[in-house]
Amino acid sequence: MAAKQKNTINKRTLKRVLTYIRPYWLHLVCSLLLTFVNVGLTLYVPILIGDSIDYIIGEGNVDFTALTQILFRFAIVVLCTALAQWFMNLFNNRITYCVVRDIRTEAFTHLQKLPVGYIDAHPYGDTISRIITDIDQFSDGLLMGFNQLFAGILTILGTLIFMLTINVKITIIVVVLTPLSLFIAAFIAKNTFNMFHRQSEARGSLTALIDEMVGNQKIVQAFAYEDEAEERFAELNHKLETCSLKAIFFSSLVNPCTRFVNSLVYAGVGIFGAISALQGHLSIGQLTKFLNYANQYTKPFNEISGVVTEFQNALASASRVFELIDEETFLPDAPNAVSLTDTKGQVELKQVYFSYTKEKPLIENFNLTVKPGQRIAIVGPTGCGKSTLINLLMRFYDINSGEIKVDQVSIYDVKRNNLRQNYGMVLQETWLKAGTIRENICYGKPDATDEEVIQAAKTAHAHSFIKRMPQKYDTVISEDGGNLSQGQKQLLCIARVLLSLPPMLILDEATSSIDTRTEIKIQKAFAHMMEGRTSFIVAHRLSTIKEADCILVMQDGHIIEQGTHEELLEKAGFYAQLYNSQFQVY
Repeated sequence: MAAKQKNTINKRTLKRVLTYIRPYWLHLVCSLLLTFVNVGLTLYVPILIGDSIDYIIGEGNVDFTALTQILFRFAIVVLCTALAQWFMNLFNNRITYCVVRDIRTEAFTHLQKLPVGYIDAHPYGDTISRIITDIDQFSDGLLMGFNQLFAGILTILGTLIFMLTINVKITIIVVVLTPLSLFIAAFIAKNTFNMFHRQSEARGSLTALIDEMVGNQKIVQAFAYEDEAEERFAELNHKLETCSLKAIFFSSLVNPCTRFVNSLVYAGVGIFGAISALQGHLSIGQLTKFLNYANQYTKPFNEISGVVTEFQNALASASRVFELIDEETFLPDAPNAVSLTDTKGQVELKQVYFSYTKEKPLIENFNLTVKPGQRIAIVGPTGCGKSTLINLLMRFYDINSGEIKVDQVSIYDVKRNNLRQNYGMVLQETWLKAGTIRENICYGKPDATDEEVIQAAKTAHAHSFIKRMPQKYDTVISEDGGNLSQGQKQLLCIARVLLSLPPMLILDEATSSIDTRTEIKIQKAFAHMMEGRTSFIVAHRLSTIKEADCILVMQDGHIIEQGTHEELLEKAGFYAQLYNSQFQVY
């Protein structure tokens, strides 16, 4: 990444971070005021120490009265400093974690608005890493910045003023040597941003692989892919190790390098201060003050240098989060978008064109008219566009050109959520959330009564196995129903749709994981459910769609045949070949 581009990203990212801090300006003001108090009291301590030393004139010549007063003031200053620092950290933590909460909330909310195409094109693990790990990295850098940056700058300015009041010449020595520390810190920080950015990307790739392997562990073991998985993990883990070592190595150089320069400053102050004390220009107490101030003056440079390098990591992580937030969302609902009421289920597609990529056309000049209550079956070879057509009907993807209407209203003039509420969808890939069986069935109708839930489960032939569960309908299932069989999960998904029973249905291989005996029962339930409802049925087992009002045969994004089961068999075309191939005896 070019230096100019990196600086631009840094400035843009920092500017956005400040917009998230703005709502908490009152906390920030309180933090700054407490920082002033904390630094002021800390700088007052060397004065008390120096004065107490000057009151120890010699053996048997000690002003105990003055020393007692100084020690009393010292105790009060230490107590006030501790309280100021405690409240300052309280405000800083409040600002940091509120900002992190706001960014994470916005990132997750934005994720819900991203088109399905983005989710399909990006590894899940990398997206998760941006919302969780990268934001955590950012919070660490931001918290360190609040805790040390402001206090460090004030300490440097304060110690300079106090040192100037004690001895100008020695102060000039300190100021002349200081830029060496700043130059070293700036040089190292400039080279760490790219390394931390690569570290974040490598961490995201590793998270994506782990998510992939854990989520598909059965497939991994079934195909004996463990060794290859370990090799991929080792490769990505090694890449993360390399990036992390480089980033941490360069960032860790800051502290020892700046400490070396600061030690030179302290030594210079000690030598010239001792010479001045011997010449009578400084008292021992003043020399003590100066040495304390020199130490306090150089200490913030170490802290600020550490903050700068840590902040590079924070900005690199924040930039990845903002990349997610800046991703283009799906098209918002039209200003005059309507909600469909009393939907009849007439669906019409006119001259529809769609492709996932410009280089590879898929659906071209697609035309279809579906009357209310019709059952439309969609068949064809893999990749012909069956599932794509379903995605377009649900507006998971937007068409490139053409028109799709429901009840004579363009779906782009209908509120997206309302459009989807008019469809009930059962997919081949089941999805259940972590929670009770009742909560999963009620997913689309949270206010459903117990009687409605049980009736939906009975219709879906899920009631019998639910009754055998430990807590019946209150049994908690793991994420994606991991403690249920694939068939049981699909029955629950069917019950979920049966409960809400919208005016239009989409069944995409809805009985693929169910045994033949149960499938016959489910088909009867579907037949009852589809009465009077427009239904789109995607099927590979052609025996399940004989009763469809119209069968669409698709190939390469086009309808090549359509008609009833008997009509298509009489044509002896592509559908007849598909149907006969499933029942052919070798």
